[in-house]
Amino acid sequence: MNRLDRRQLLISGVTAALLGSRGAWAQSQATFRIGALNPVTGSGANFGSGMQKSIVFAAEEVNAAGGAAGRKLEVFSEDDQTSPNAAVLAAKKLLEVHRVQAILGTWASGVSLAVLPMTNTANVILMHTSGAVALADPKINAKKLAFRYQGSSKHLSRAFAEAARKEGLRRPAVMAQNNPALAPHAEGFRKVWEGAGGKLTDFVLYEPGRPSYRSELQQVLRSKPDGIILSAYVADATAIVRDWGQLGTPMKWIIPGFGANVDFIKGVTPEVAEGIVVVESVVNERSSAYARFARQYALTMKQAPESNVYAAMCYDMVQVLALAIEAAGPGADAVAVAAKVRDVTTGKGQPVGSFEEGKKLLAQKKAINYEGASSSVDFDDENDVDPTFAAFVIRAGKWQRAYAING
Repeated sequence: MNRLDRRQLLISGVTAALLGSRGAWAQSQATFRIGALNPVTGSGANFGSGMQKSIVFAAEEVNAAGGAAGRKLEVFSEDDQTSPNAAVLAAKKLLEVHRVQAILGTWASGVSLAVLPMTNTANVILMHTSGAVALADPKINAKKLAFRYQGSSKHLSRAFAEAARKEGLRRPAVMAQNNPALAPHAEGFRKVWEGAGGKLTDFVLYEPGRPSYRSELQQVLRSKPDGIILSAYVADATAIVRDWGQLGTPMKWIIPGFGANVDFIKGVTPEVAEGIVVVESVVNERSSAYARFARQYALTMKQAPESNVYAAMCYDMVQVLALAIEAAGPGADAVAVAAKVRDVTTGKGQPVGSFEEGKKLLAQKKAINYEGASSSVDFDDENDVDPTFAAFVIRAGKWQRAYAING
């Protein structure tokens, strides 16, 4: 046998071994592989590490309870960099190299919109925290494999309108970044506000990535609003509010939580941020799931758990996924698991706050209803939840909860 023949034989043997091992893995179905795709860097970095670590410790919790339908949850973590381009590359690795059956925790709408066609093609579940209304479009989520754990732009629009009314605004203006999540939020606010008879002094969609938005800000200020609804991520919100602080024009601001986090407060200074109203979805504080999540999050991250509602959503994703796997039974594929998500979360089943608790009831053939750490996790026909919102006011550099909002 010559050297080439031996080399070909060796390659053939290795290929056969790899195919054989992959086939054995597929037949045994001993694991359910999860991709944790989160914004560890980029504009979502303030939340991403906590989201990713929450997926990991939630999976460890499920595995400690014996796994789901006899299957261990195996987590593969990637950073989407809060960038659609980076997310596509990371998702490709998760799908093609690690062969994950679910991707959990995409945050930015642009990222989720970029990844969803990939998960659809692969018949893989996507659980995300993005607000873009388009993610619930029947054409985009045709296979019903995507589940939203955050309020969509339509929910946030209603929450902002209620906050504006409670703050006594009569003639606000709107500024919003022109992207798939924030522009629909602004349009939704206008529809709700004007539908109730309200007036807007101006409505400005600006393009992201510019060094300054002072001209747009000055245009809005010239319309003499009694408040500004700003829908922006941290970098833009910081630039806009910092410019406003330099101009010295008195103004009430209402900003989403993802745009007015601790980095925003540091960037504009606590003095400038004083009194700004922040609208954000809030955790399900009364649930046993939240108590369990909060203990582990504080231990793992050395941070207050209420500071990262998206991490609580990621914790719920793993709990719900595991319960759906358990309900679908041994060897079920991702499509079959997705079909069980609403069964274990939405309806009149017995309330449960953990995978372990739900697993025992499912073994007894009882219906369950998971009550999550982030919300009640009741999905509507579009696979969206309707979370609870609250308004916070920035005082001395920190959020202070002011009142609840029905989003």
